[in-house]
Amino acid sequence: MLIIKKEKWIKGVKLVGKVVLITGASSGFGYLTALEFAEKGYKVIAAVRNMEKGARLIKEATKLKLQDKITLETLDVTCVKSIAALAEKFEAKGRLDILVNNAGYAGAGFAEEIPVDEYREQLETNFFGAIAVTQAFLPLMRKRRSGRIIMMSSVSGQIGFPGLSPYVSSKFALEGFSESLRLELLPFSIYVTLVEPGSYKTSIWTDGKRITEKSIQENSPYAQQMKSVEKYLQKSEQNYGNPLEVAKKIVFIAEAKKPKLRYKLGKGVGMTIFLKACLPWKWWEKIVLYNLKK
Repeated sequence: MLIIKKEKWIKGVKLVGKVVLITGASSGFGYLTALEFAEKGYKVIAAVRNMEKGARLIKEATKLKLQDKITLETLDVTCVKSIAALAEKFEAKGRLDILVNNAGYAGAGFAEEIPVDEYREQLETNFFGAIAVTQAFLPLMRKRRSGRIIMMSSVSGQIGFPGLSPYVSSKFALEGFSESLRLELLPFSIYVTLVEPGSYKTSIWTDGKRITEKSIQENSPYAQQMKSVEKYLQKSEQNYGNPLEVAKKIVFIAEAKKPKLRYKLGKGVGMTIFLKACLPWKWWEKIVLYNLKK
């Protein structure tokens, strides 16, 4: 008896056999996005820098009976050899449909006190890492003339904030790169999309945040300002959104026929970006500094 497997379709996108690579999948948005894609029937390659931390993802996937949909792979986005090794595995199979550049962390502190090497390290992960991974896997999409490249940006890619200049710089850079890349790849039917979340309940502002040493010392001329920034972030925690919302939106983008360039997510994010674009700068800076004093 001949058995024909019924294939699943959503919004005109065929899911069976589709492969997605997610960087930074051991926690936060990457972790939840991996589970969401697996739930939808995708074959998920969850790239993690630390396999021990990645074990938590497999444990949760097993609990949800999705373990056959997720494969853990080691990837350090700042290491050329690590990227090349993973790309070689994909080339052997010849397929990648969606790339989610999610790996990153938040560098913090005040510019005068942050060593240039710390800026370099921040951009190496959040910006150059995304470029290196994209360059390594893009040929697989271009040859097939289809694909999605989803960049995990932030509201910080549109709005600067005191005490976060390394992180903000990396996201501003990612936004510019992604605009250019989208225009280059549209002729190949490859869509580049920026996801711009506001504040969500992830580890980016705890385990994923690195404050330069000088800015947290009492003798720093910026010590009080650093405390104000920390207080503001802590006070805002009660309004942080559910990160599952972002994971679901990323899957939506992957399934959209013609996804937009930007998707703003989070309470008040769209209005905040709109106001920054419309208000005179002197008004905008008064609002930001006033909020930090509250």
